[in-house]
Amino acid sequence: MTDATAHVRSFVSLVRKSLAVSGAIMLLLGLFILIWPTKTAMFFAGVIAVYLIVQGLVYVGTGVFSRSDGGWSRLGHVVLGLLYVVGGVLAFVNLFAFTATLVLFIGIMLGITWIIDGVVALSLLNHGSSRVWTIIYAILSIVAGVILLLSPFYVAVFWWLTGIALVVLGILQIVRSITLRKDAALLTQG
Repeated sequence: MTDATAHVRSFVSLVRKSLAVSGAIMLLLGLFILIWPTKTAMFFAGVIAVYLIVQGLVYVGTGVFSRSDGGWSRLGHVVLGLLYVVGGVLAFVNLFAFTATLVLFIGIMLGITWIIDGVVALSLLNHGSSRVWTIIYAILSIVAGVILLLSPFYVAVFWWLTGIALVVLGILQIVRSITLRKDAALLTQG
């Protein structure tokens, strides 16, 4: 086996693993959303609120205890840290409203991401034998992204569609990772 073949096999193996892991994560997250939609959304909102508070405290600490930064830099860190802490506390004060806002924002970002992911998948059609699965994945990804962008204000529908889309796209990612095994076998023969 040549070095080039070994590098290609290593790359295909890495891509397969990446597809399998991302597919499994998408599948599990989709199932959580479908089984416990409100609890899942509020859990993630709570995690983000905790992150805001912790990050804010780190910024405040950096501003207060830094000896190498100038006065404006230290003041900026303290102000930014306080904004983070206030944002996190406000998120906890009305976790439901924060969750709804967060779901709307994530819906818009996820819609854009899925459209781009679908287009990228279509650009890879000439690289491998799993064309049918790639086309199915790309079409579903683009359609799911467009639906999310056109209906971001329907939070319940968005959350439900997100769960379904994550389950379907996760399964397709896993199937794609399995079909790439055939491509790896062809590389070792050729």
